[in-house]
Amino acid sequence: MRGDAVRDNHLNWLTLTAVPGLGPALTHRLLTVFGSPAEVLAAGQDVARVEGIGKRLASIFTSRSCLDTARSWAKHELSRLRQTGIHLICCDDSLYPSRLHTIHDPPVVLYCRGNKLDCLNKFSVAIVGSRAATSYGKRISNMLAARLARSGIVVVSGLALGIDGQAHGGVLAAGGETIGVLGCGVDVVYPRSHARLYEQVAAQGVLVSEYPLGSRPEGFRFPARNRIISGISLGVIVVEATCRSGSLITARMALEQGREVFAVPGRIDSGKSEGTHRLIQQGAFLVQSAEDVVNELQLAAAMHPQPEAGDREQPAQDISTQEKQLLASLDVYPVNIDELATATGLESSQLHDLLLRLELKGLIRQLPGQQYEIQG
Repeated sequence: MRGDAVRDNHLNWLTLTAVPGLGPALTHRLLTVFGSPAEVLAAGQDVARVEGIGKRLASIFTSRSCLDTARSWAKHELSRLRQTGIHLICCDDSLYPSRLHTIHDPPVVLYCRGNKLDCLNKFSVAIVGSRAATSYGKRISNMLAARLARSGIVVVSGLALGIDGQAHGGVLAAGGETIGVLGCGVDVVYPRSHARLYEQVAAQGVLVSEYPLGSRPEGFRFPARNRIISGISLGVIVVEATCRSGSLITARMALEQGREVFAVPGRIDSGKSEGTHRLIQQGAFLVQSAEDVVNELQLAAAMHPQPEAGDREQPAQDISTQEKQLLASLDVYPVNIDELATATGLESSQLHDLLLRLELKGLIRQLPGQQYEIQG
């Protein structure tokens, strides 16, 4: 399309999204009958013959003042998009994620911030999980995301605290591409503590939202957002989730959309892993590595893995006998200093000295509360 035609097309799409009570599902029904946004807006009373369009909604299409109000808002929104450099991708656009066309209520438009719009149609996998994640969950999310990114896979998540943030961070550190799907306007930073991450994702991938600019992060937006996270992906990995976690909504939507569902096992006595264990009991694929996901999705032949820093041959660490014995008392789960003292029989000063040496060698990490775990 030429510039004026693109602008008019965007204007019509945005006008449709501004019609009160007309969500994605009804919009697509209207498009099936009338063909294009312009024809829907010109249909008048004929929209009443479409299933789900009641009298109140039909009356809007016969009211010139209502349609003028919607079009006026759309013009203002287009102007703001030009000023901010945010892209608008409508569902008839070639850049629109092809996998979203297969879900039953695809977003009508996508607001996108970032210049790597092509990653919307690359092989992608979502990683989701608890906001109040454990150190184990954060580490695993970061590691899986980094390794998927090095395999050439785009990682999708919701830019939330906990698992989501760690997934995006793992991709960024690995130099890969990531998609952040927001439950607010693409120009709204939420949570505020992720302001820097928000900018990094926009620079190294793309931020996506179906909501107008300035939309606040209200609770009802996030379940709807989740259908985009799963819909844009080939599969969804749930790292940590309680039985009431919103991540389970994403997993359910993934199944409804015909996507693969993966779950990372955790401790059986941790409430943070109850939801993921339930998924595994119900048939989700148990994940122990990024390779499990790549192989299950049959992507290995299509990917071009980049070597990890850890894949290169490393010089042997000079580890003393006492350091080896202390390492044997540690696990991937945190162990506190008192438990280590009991397990090793070491004096406090000697124990602290050995722990410091192992930490400096990058073999263990210290967590809050004088807890230690093996570096993954």
